[in-house]
Amino acid sequence: MTAQATGSTPRGLNRVLNWIEVAGNKLPDPAILFALLLAVVWATSWAMSGLVFSDIDPRTGQPIEVRNLLAPAALTDFMAKMVTTFVSFPPLGVVLVAMLGLGVAEYTGFINAGLRKILAVTPMFLLTPVLIGVGILSHVAVDAGYVLVIPLGAVIFYAAGRHPLAGIAAAFAGVSGGFSATFFVPSSLDPLLAGLTQVAARLSVDPAAASIVINPLNNYYFTTASTFLVILVGWFLTDKIIEPRLAKSPVDGDPAGLPTMDALQPNETRGLRWAGIAMLVSLALLVFSLVPEGSAWRAPETGALTHSSAPLMQSIVALIFIFFLIPGVVYGYVAGTAKNHRDIVKGMSHAMSGMGYYVVMAFFCAQFIFAFGQSNLGALIALKGALWLKEMAFPLGVTLAGIVLLSATVNLFIGSASAKWALIAAVMVPMLMELGVSPDMTQAAYRVGDSSTNIITPLLPYFPLIIVFCRKYVQSTGIGTLIALMLPYSLSLLVIWTAFLLGFWALELPLGIGSSYTYPAQP
Repeated sequence: MTAQATGSTPRGLNRVLNWIEVAGNKLPDPAILFALLLAVVWATSWAMSGLVFSDIDPRTGQPIEVRNLLAPAALTDFMAKMVTTFVSFPPLGVVLVAMLGLGVAEYTGFINAGLRKILAVTPMFLLTPVLIGVGILSHVAVDAGYVLVIPLGAVIFYAAGRHPLAGIAAAFAGVSGGFSATFFVPSSLDPLLAGLTQVAARLSVDPAAASIVINPLNNYYFTTASTFLVILVGWFLTDKIIEPRLAKSPVDGDPAGLPTMDALQPNETRGLRWAGIAMLVSLALLVFSLVPEGSAWRAPETGALTHSSAPLMQSIVALIFIFFLIPGVVYGYVAGTAKNHRDIVKGMSHAMSGMGYYVVMAFFCAQFIFAFGQSNLGALIALKGALWLKEMAFPLGVTLAGIVLLSATVNLFIGSASAKWALIAAVMVPMLMELGVSPDMTQAAYRVGDSSTNIITPLLPYFPLIIVFCRKYVQSTGIGTLIALMLPYSLSLLVIWTAFLLGFWALELPLGIGSSYTYPAQP
């Protein structure tokens, strides 16, 4: 199963990762763990609610306070919003809607046949970097990579005779660990973070900052260059460290549900041909509708297609559903794997039947994340960390590395990239502007830290889903398994990516469009 892995995990590292895996897997089931963490948040909020803090919450302009979630009003509010909290949990709808289309494509055999065709023409030694690169490219489609690229990574690796969990790890590293890398095409995160940076920059005491404008592509060159860094780091770790260690983890999933690498039959080849034509026609129609300047897909305010308010960016999940449903149906009818509409519905039902465990975990995860946000505990951690960094007055290079580390640490407690930056930016951006550092550079440092620890925090909304994907192949997978699997990527990216950023700064390579390293910007 690990024929493509040519390295071996160092004994010391292997012992540490094994200890982390064993210790982590002794934790309760993820669903129960989130319920227990909810209780911890309630108790902590009660214990700290009487404390007075002088730190100003940038969201309100008032001193931050921890809210007592055990107060009668808070408890009744929690109960009243329990259903809404669950059904509005962002990953829930994304996953279920996307899986409806993917379920048809998988049930009719389109995905399996397509992957076998791709594997037949892809050199085996390039499988890992290509998968990581596709994961990074998926950022254009917001969170699509979590429900599309990561499970396909397992399928591709297993079909190629490699360990499926190594495929999940490589894909997860590209989709989430490399979240701030962009493969030439900007993501919706760029304008979102730039907007928050601009608001924070205008808080500076410098009168000229009141009219400062931050370009949404202010980190574009750095994030594009970071793509190649993430691919190289992920490629080395997957093939030399991760997969050799997985050699002792037997694949014990249901054999009937695992992919095969048989030669394509004539009916499958014919089905692929017509399904491919259907996909191309669908894509052509979409592109044709995007071209006009007055296209309804564009953001009403700016006319941009990649702005977070653009209907195109908000329709990504629906487009995934359609772009897999159409070729899945066409393939099924042409290849003879689907006889009528009942088979199509059966494919959707089959996909939903496998999501039961995820739905249970999503319920408890949603309640915990909601309570943690309401308590203000995460916001307090972020503000205390930023103010401590300011008080230390480290050399500039150390301060920039400190922002990376602060972002990486806060990321373990607050899952949303925009929420973390809204809190940290209000303190760090104006502070570093006084030291002569541009908002563009501060934002770039934040993005490195935010991405690096995405893959090891159970507070990532999609973390439970990744565990479900792993359990399809290795049934004993738990939180410890996934953290031990991804920790080498996280630590390596944190160190190497930070050094990469400092190298950009030292060499004064351009960060992005309309950006600078200094404030005020030097001509």
